Amino acid sequence: MPWSSGSSSAPSGDKDDIKSKLSSWTKPIRDHLSEGGNWIAPVIAAGATVGLWSFYKTYLRRIPNSAHVPPRYFHRRSLFGKVTSVGDGDGFHLYHTPGGRLAGWGWLRTVPKLKKELKGQTIPIRIAGVDAPEGGHFGRTAQPFAAEAQKFLDSHILHRRVRAYVWRRDQYDRIVATVYVRRPPFFQRKDVSMELLKQGFATTYEAKTGAEFGGPSKEIEYKVAEEVARQKGKGMWSLEKGGGFFHPSKKARAIESPMAYKRRVKLAEEQQRKLNP
Repeated sequence: MPWSSGSSSAPSGDKDDIKSKLSSWTKPIRDHLSEGGNWIAPVIAAGATVGLWSFYKTYLRRIPNSAHVPPRYFHRRSLFGKVTSVGDGDGFHLYHTPGGRLAGWGWLRTVPKLKKELKGQTIPIRIAGVDAPEGGHFGRTAQPFAAEAQKFLDSHILHRRVRAYVWRRDQYDRIVATVYVRRPPFFQRKDVSMELLKQGFATTYEAKTGAEFGGPSKEIEYKVAEEVARQKGKGMWSLEKGGGFFHPSKKARAIESPMAYKRRVKLAEEQQRKLNP
């Protein structure tokens, strides 16, 4: 019975012809690999390709925003990048530059400067372990030294490269992290949380312990730094000491911590909503 295009299989003669052609095409490859040692190079090339792709995904792939920070990073990895803006005394936006200068950032690859180019391309960072005075958001009255705290952070890290050791994602989709920066003249690595506490521009974080600090030892260090700044009357703590002998009219007053302020404001707003449903 003659073979037609509608048959489920081709005649054996055609099959043999196809096999013969495939064999002739692959014969040079098989002959090359059959010689001793010739298989090593392709295997190495394939392994190197897989290894390079894995290295790129792990260390060189840029994370555009907080939604793309994988959970496996928390308590294990850090993010290196450039600070593009400072929002308040304990938060800023980071443009992730994995690999730093070795990966071409600053000479082959550049960080955008325009707001429209940065939109959706930065990671909001909440500095771990500290709470800076609250600014006047949403019509609320700002706390004393809120502006000074933001100005200090701005001068300390804005447009600088920092490394953020990430702990978790908070309820505002910010990444809570311990942040380090190197500054001239000696470029020693400085803990930004510690610097805020030393200047009296923040208190230790009161709501939670452990994860918010990056470990119990950090929590102790931060509380010691806060107490030293308080005893010296640095920053916000100067309000507790008043004007002293030379400024007697400047009276000492109790300090409301940022956490106490937030709780008071939240309670007042809840009561207001009940009165005006």
